[in-house]
Amino acid sequence: MYKTLITFILVIFSGLLTAPKVTATQPDANTAPATAVKWFTIEEAEKLVAKEPRKLFIDVYTDWCGWCKRMDANTFQVEDVAAYLNAYFYPVKLDAEGKKPITIRGNTYNFKPEYRSHELAVEILNGQMSYPTIAYMDESMQLISIVPGYRTPEELRPILVYIAQDYYKTMKWDNFMQEWPKIIQAMNN
Repeated sequence: MYKTLITFILVIFSGLLTAPKVTATQPDANTAPATAVKWFTIEEAEKLVAKEPRKLFIDVYTDWCGWCKRMDANTFQVEDVAAYLNAYFYPVKLDAEGKKPITIRGNTYNFKPEYRSHELAVEILNGQMSYPTIAYMDESMQLISIVPGYRTPEELRPILVYIAQDYYKTMKWDNFMQEWPKIIQAMNN
């Protein structure tokens, strides 16, 4: 039953994408997916938002985080997830332990050895440093929500729709998830 529901959601979700469908066979482990996430720095995303407003999807990670690497390989490499991210968000990779200064919104953020973290990551995550964590920002680069922890494609898909389609403005998450099958069906019609 669960596997059937997941398959149904995958089929329905894939119809949401505006990107052209790829008819090639599924890539093997040695080839890149037909559609890959186009990652930006947060500075690049800030410039893009000024020209064409979109929400930001910020993957806050560290190099040593095994779950971060697993999410890169098992979630972000899934073709429909990558296509949805590229279509509705500016996907950003933010190394929480990166050493390079980052300037956004007129402020410069630096790595702080005493925190063992980058100031921007600390600010975005409200000091709750766990990895991976996804931060969602609106078109004005204001924080909408942070979602800590590894997410499978099945877990990530409804979150992406909830944020991208502005359901978060009018509906609590629990209500959204109760309505998720109907929402997907309505979006597909």
